[in-house]
Amino acid sequence: MTEHSNAGGDAPLKTAGFTAAELAESLEAAFDGDHAEFRVVARQARDLADAGIAARDRGEPLTIEEIVRNLEDAPAESSVADRWNWWLGALETAYGGYREFEVRAVPTED
Repeated sequence: MTEHSNAGGDAPLKTAGFTAAELAESLEAAFDGDHAEFRVVARQARDLADAGIAARDRGEPLTIEEIVRNLEDAPAESSVADRWNWWLGALETAYGGYREFEVRAVPTED
């Protein structure tokens, strides 16, 4: 369990309002990169949204539009994974508890 789990809590766990596939599709439309990288970032984003941490810290749930908008603010030469980690770094600095959602590796596609 992480510090953000709902173990023993009374509130039901709410899931993200988007699927990882929907986010991966939006990332592919917005950024250059390969399919494996989009999938990894989308899964991490979905896990973050499902955990409810961003909604708790920022007062509103994550959306696809918000994720893409924040990734667009990262340095232009960044990969999608680097953009994601850049944004999570800002959230980590502001609130703490976001490191577990960073992208650490992208599988290679054969």
